[in-house]
Amino acid sequence: MNQTEKKAQKETIKKVLNYIKPYSIYVLFSIILASVTVILTLYAPILIGKAIDFIVGKENVKFDAIFLILKQLGVIIICTAVAQWIMNLCNNKITYSVIRDMRAEAFNKIEILPLSYIDSHSSGELVSRVIADVDQFADGLLMGFTQLFTGVITILGTLFFMFSINVWITLVVVIITPVSLLVAAFIAKRTYSMFRLQSETRGEQTAFIDEMVGNLKVVKAFGHEKEAIEKFDAINEKLEKYSLRATFFSSITNPATRFVNSLVYTAVGISGAFAGIYGIITIGNLSCFLSYANQYTKPFNEISGVITELQNALACAARIFELIEEEPEVPDYLEAPENIVLQGNVLLEDVSFSYSKEKKLIEHFDLNVKAGQRIAIVGPTGCGKTTLINLLMRFYDIDSGEIKLDGNNMNRLKRKDVRSSIGMVLQDTWLKIGTVRENIIMGKPDATDEEIKKAAKATGAHNFIKRLPNAYNTIIGEDGGNLSQGQKQLLCITRVLLLSPPMLILDEATSSIDTRTELMIQEAFHKLMEGRTSFIVAHRLSTIREADVILVMKDGMIIEQGTHFELLKKNGFYKNLYDSQFANV
Repeated sequence: MNQTEKKAQKETIKKVLNYIKPYSIYVLFSIILASVTVILTLYAPILIGKAIDFIVGKENVKFDAIFLILKQLGVIIICTAVAQWIMNLCNNKITYSVIRDMRAEAFNKIEILPLSYIDSHSSGELVSRVIADVDQFADGLLMGFTQLFTGVITILGTLFFMFSINVWITLVVVIITPVSLLVAAFIAKRTYSMFRLQSETRGEQTAFIDEMVGNLKVVKAFGHEKEAIEKFDAINEKLEKYSLRATFFSSITNPATRFVNSLVYTAVGISGAFAGIYGIITIGNLSCFLSYANQYTKPFNEISGVITELQNALACAARIFELIEEEPEVPDYLEAPENIVLQGNVLLEDVSFSYSKEKKLIEHFDLNVKAGQRIAIVGPTGCGKTTLINLLMRFYDIDSGEIKLDGNNMNRLKRKDVRSSIGMVLQDTWLKIGTVRENIIMGKPDATDEEIKKAAKATGAHNFIKRLPNAYNTIIGEDGGNLSQGQKQLLCITRVLLLSPPMLILDEATSSIDTRTELMIQEAFHKLMEGRTSFIVAHRLSTIREADVILVMKDGMIIEQGTHFELLKKNGFYKNLYDSQFANV
């Protein structure tokens, strides 16, 4: 482990301790109960040693004293069991409270991360951090609390009791002990980096599986199964390699420390035997000492395993903290007006934006839209249509220039006010697991059944909803379950129609709907767009003939604008696009 990794590991430990700090009272109780458990456990060999001394003399067995010791041992066993049970409750409380807090903070961070981060990281990799890495961290943390406290206190307690019986034999134990510590430390240094690589590769594997399962139809349609399997096998083999290396080093720890501990036990047995022969200690004390030697060495085996598990836990924790500490999106302007109601006037002045500095996209873009206007945006793939929508929704912040809504600088308005004023229907539908009703009222939770049905009838969704097993209370699965693409899109359109915002964005909103259904909802769209500023992104030019202004974009610039018929008369780029779609009609 190099200096950078050591420093990173120390920082991770500090962060973990900060999460544990609110539960200090449980940590204190756990330490106290661990001490009680250890003291009672270590007192038992003293009683057993006394019992042995009561029976070693010929015809001198003191049964009354032995029965009294047996009663005391019974009380000790019961008290130890109760103390361990309560200690485990405290440890579980600490562990699962900490991981609850970490998961909550990680999820909350995802909610406020800029979309640039989400777009540049696979969803599976993020899921792996929040689920798998946190679970791995929990296992290591719980083992640490369960065995580390008890182990350390056991080592200190046994040393105290052994010194009280015989100093010289105890010194033999102390001299051999550092060998066990050196072995554990040597191996622990090499396991951290291996466990980190293992955790990262596990995240890569989760991301790949998520991608393949989510797009299985596309994989099958293009006969990509073989390539997918080959890539999965490569990732799987890489995970196997890192896992084997991490496990190899961690598996050495326990046998190595057990070997050293056997040396300790042997040294105690030999030196104790000689001490017993020369009458320095009694047979009972020797039995007690051997028991302590076993108790003393046992925690080293457990702690070595704990250290290995903690290396894995810290590697996972580091990945979680990387997510939690990512820079969030720029906070809302502190003096932003509260609950502003927008009318729909949109002005873009000298706007420039690009996803990467090396590749320019939108440069010196100007646009003036009056409230209630219908603006269609057309152009070839990659010209900046969807990017413009992302800027209007403030999913991304512009590099330079200014976007104004009703004369207000968008960057000085609260994001929730901007987004709640814009109803958006995308080409890619998204429906959550829940009832049809719950999906429709996502933007307006207090909507009445009458309002829901009115919106559904306007889009034509009511016709298929009423045929579902439980109509509006039918539960649909992930991403719409068994609903057709057109039906899912209709539910998304209904969701926006119910919200009735002052501005609309329709990004290929009818692309997944058949022609008959499209004609049916076009009238509903016309009613919805009356008096509302509407931005319509479309490849099918037949859907935008009614627009007040059509913007033709190419390479991030507006190269033509006007009504449908005005642009046809110009005989320019729009005319070529139109002819390419309707040449055979």
